[in-house]
Amino acid sequence: MAKIAFTAGRVSGFKCPPEKKQAFLWDATAPGLGLRATPAGKPAYVFQSVYQGKDLRITIGSPAAWSIPDAQAKARELQRLIDEGKDPRDLKREALAVHAEKQAAAAARALTVGEVWPLYLENGKPKRRDAWKPRYRADLEAMAAPGGEKKKRGQGTTRPGPLYPLLALPLAGVNEDTLKSWYDREAVAGKHQAARALMMFRGFLRWCAARPEYRSLTDRDAGKAAAIVESLPSNTRRTDALEAAQVPGWWAGVEQLSNRTASAYLRALLLTGARREELAALTWANVDFQWRKLTIADKVDTTRTIPLSPYVAHMLATLPRVGPYVFASTGKAGRITDTRNSHAKALQSAAIEGLTIHGLRRSFSLLGEAAGAPAGAIAQVMGHKPSATAEGYRPRSIDALRPFLEQIEAHILSLAGVQFDAKAAPGALRVVAYT
Repeated sequence: MAKIAFTAGRVSGFKCPPEKKQAFLWDATAPGLGLRATPAGKPAYVFQSVYQGKDLRITIGSPAAWSIPDAQAKARELQRLIDEGKDPRDLKREALAVHAEKQAAAAARALTVGEVWPLYLENGKPKRRDAWKPRYRADLEAMAAPGGEKKKRGQGTTRPGPLYPLLALPLAGVNEDTLKSWYDREAVAGKHQAARALMMFRGFLRWCAARPEYRSLTDRDAGKAAAIVESLPSNTRRTDALEAAQVPGWWAGVEQLSNRTASAYLRALLLTGARREELAALTWANVDFQWRKLTIADKVDTTRTIPLSPYVAHMLATLPRVGPYVFASTGKAGRITDTRNSHAKALQSAAIEGLTIHGLRRSFSLLGEAAGAPAGAIAQVMGHKPSATAEGYRPRSIDALRPFLEQIEAHILSLAGVQFDAKAAPGALRVVAYT
């Protein structure tokens, strides 16, 4: 192949004839250096040589980016590698791989919590469940909401959720210091809300740490650092429950609510120990008045079946059947979703402070113990995961559970001052007197 000395004029004026697929111009100064052109593309410097008996060609780059001396120096460098027994193509691939790895690492370091959070909501469901519980999923979304929407009640717009400021942080940048700074700011608005948001974010960090693609970016224990834990309110874990002396006032306040569905729902929570969402989702199809059983959704298993105690049976029988749900509502869900306002009215009437809806579930457990029911029977009715050490626990049949649940119900009714005929037909419920 003919060679000529590369000059700026020769390089800039080199073109591929239209009838050819490609054309080459070879440099007489640097062995192996050439200029390749195609009819449609722009010229590029190439290096051509022989490596282990086979032709080798590598593209160096465009004349617009490489001067002639630089291209000649590169060609000599590539030839030296061949003389040393090295394949320049391997070195180039390695260099590109290193560059790509650096870019990927940089991109990973720049990955924000906000980019991963939707994936957590989509795939981070708890173990043993097919999906998030609707209420908890809604709380996760609200905790990270940007705010600025018109309030459903009152004037103004909503404020951002406690977790929203964390969404802008790089996942790799979430550490003890950043979480402590975030928590201190959010705790000013409300310590308990900030603490709950922190617990939710810990779950997010655990999920990230379990995923290979995020593991190296995640400080799983950032939210457990001593500096943060020491700042948490001492009563983060609620222990509210009805005392025996408070039962009459609470019952009277709930029974007098104008919303009869909410009244029945709150009393049923206390008498069954069910979780609020479990009972709210109860359908008429799962109420068996004939064999006196309730089948409800369960947090641990898919469902659990418990006895239908006499008072609860009578109370449910008085509710109107206006849809599939026992505790029906005219709202979008078709069932009761939030009774906090109704419960607050009853608490105000009874002069009771700090009792949450979930506190009724704790009340069932404590009052059940006071009634003399075995711990294992109470746990099974409530849907607690069985404990092999608790009173030699073994699952009881529905009929075996029934006397204990009726014993608990009778004890609570006695405390409330409710006189009730357990043998009355369902629907004939009548409160005789409060004492």
